[in-house]
Amino acid sequence: MTLSDPEKAGVSHVPNIAWPPTIKCSAADAEQTHHVCGAARADRGTWHDADDVSALGQPFGFNITFYREDDRVSQAGPLTEQDIVARLEERLGRVHARQRLGIESDHEAQIFGQGLNFFHPENWYSVQAAMRTIFKLTGLYWRGQKNTERIEIRHNYVARQDLPPSFGGFTILQLSDLHADMNPGAMRRLIELLREVQYDICVLTGDYRGQTFGPFDAALEGVSQVRAQLKELVYGVLGNHDTIRMVPGLEEIGIRMLLNECETITRGDQQIHLAGVDDAHYYRADNIEKAASGIPPGGFSILLSHTPEIYRQAAHADFKLLLSGHTHGGQVCLPGSIPITLDSVLPRHMGSGPWRYHDMRGYTAVGVGSSVVAVRFNCAPEITLHHLQRPSSPGSDQASKRY
Repeated sequence: MTLSDPEKAGVSHVPNIAWPPTIKCSAADAEQTHHVCGAARADRGTWHDADDVSALGQPFGFNITFYREDDRVSQAGPLTEQDIVARLEERLGRVHARQRLGIESDHEAQIFGQGLNFFHPENWYSVQAAMRTIFKLTGLYWRGQKNTERIEIRHNYVARQDLPPSFGGFTILQLSDLHADMNPGAMRRLIELLREVQYDICVLTGDYRGQTFGPFDAALEGVSQVRAQLKELVYGVLGNHDTIRMVPGLEEIGIRMLLNECETITRGDQQIHLAGVDDAHYYRADNIEKAASGIPPGGFSILLSHTPEIYRQAAHADFKLLLSGHTHGGQVCLPGSIPITLDSVLPRHMGSGPWRYHDMRGYTAVGVGSSVVAVRFNCAPEITLHHLQRPSSPGSDQASKRY
């Protein structure tokens, strides 16, 4: 069963909210289940007595479903609008779901005046087409596209005195700004790289879709291909390119979405807390107070936010580490990786890589994919491994390096 992987590694997660997860079992898992409880068996992918096995999870609040190994990705098929709304109401509550959907309907295609920035070129599709034509006329387009596939693996070392000792060496893989439907070459390269990296948990910091409104089935399909290469556990938050309607599909493929929510990760008798907020840049649906409400005083806490623009609020809420993306590091930069624009309201030194605000560490990933126009110049895409460490001596927790 997929839930057993983190347990083998000595890591477990304890939800702080009511959320019935689904345990998905493959054919190989079912054979093991048969030996353990005698309730089910697998015969070349054909299930017997599955209802009996599903009932086993009910006392513990789990839903158990079955799939063949070759069906894992295809199971996440398109849902109807009625199904999506029903699932969101069950997941968020009727009022919250209706409010969030209403905000999107009112503002999803707005170019001026919504969100933290006044101007949103990502919503102006005709401008994107014009920019693409300009790059092609100058002969830079194909070179810039090739650059989008040159993904680097970067390491960020976070040494803190207040890290629980059991989590020394704990590694978090961060993938940000996939824009999976408009970056097929980058997604292929990402899947290759994921076979090489070692980590304890993976976090996705938003922007799964290329466009900001309209269809999203292609984005979900692209993300599902990436998800199939990731081990448990995987957490995610929404970005300004994402619709709340994507949440049921993302959770269906095994990504635990944090919508102003928090989860607890346990090693032995020690814990850290992983919180995530809804999009804070465009829809401004973030609620840090709610996300942090279940974190005990003095607890070691990490916040996932698509944008780093909420760094002040996060620091004053006593988060120890903020992981974000959104800026793409500028995506199209001058020589020396000097960004022309970061599309964010924040100090420029927070636009990429590690930074610090008061006692909180932060990291802004430049992202895996590209948006508006799928090109990159002087700004290589990245996946990031964050290594949590205990300092070797008092005061040495100041160091955070990027390679």
